[in-house]
Amino acid sequence: MYKHVLGFAALAAGLTALAIPAEAQVRRGHAVVGRTASGQGIARWRSATREPGAATVRRGLQLSDGRGYRHERSRDYGPGHASVDRSTQFNNGRGATIARDASWGDGSFSGSRTTTLNNGDSYRRTTTATANGDGTANYSSSFTGPQGATRTVSGTVPTRR
Repeated sequence: MYKHVLGFAALAAGLTALAIPAEAQVRRGHAVVGRTASGQGIARWRSATREPGAATVRRGLQLSDGRGYRHERSRDYGPGHASVDRSTQFNNGRGATIARDASWGDGSFSGSRTTTLNNGDSYRRTTTATANGDGTANYSSSFTGPQGATRTVSGTVPTRR
């Protein structure tokens, strides 16, 4: 019984140590290994890395019957821009990756979100907005589905009176 527990502990500690870059300013992580009420082995881990303008959090769960998942979230941000990438992958091959990006400044905004599933389907939304200088603003937002069909909505926001 303890061989399984020690094996899961070594696996979780190794994955946590490999997932953290050495040059990070703040690193944290932990692993929990044990058994469920039904006697199934379980290992759970989490690690976080933070630097000025960036952060990454990884976590996962592994059961002795082969089920499990791994999730990662990375943020990059600064004046006038931000991006977030998320990925969740399951041991059965299912999963999704979501990438979000935004930038702004000088009266304009641009943002996008792309979701990609492990089966190859991809969904994308983009949005832009620009101030015209006279109190109005132009906007455009488009959505592209997995078959490539695109729907776009655009217009001008009038001056508020």
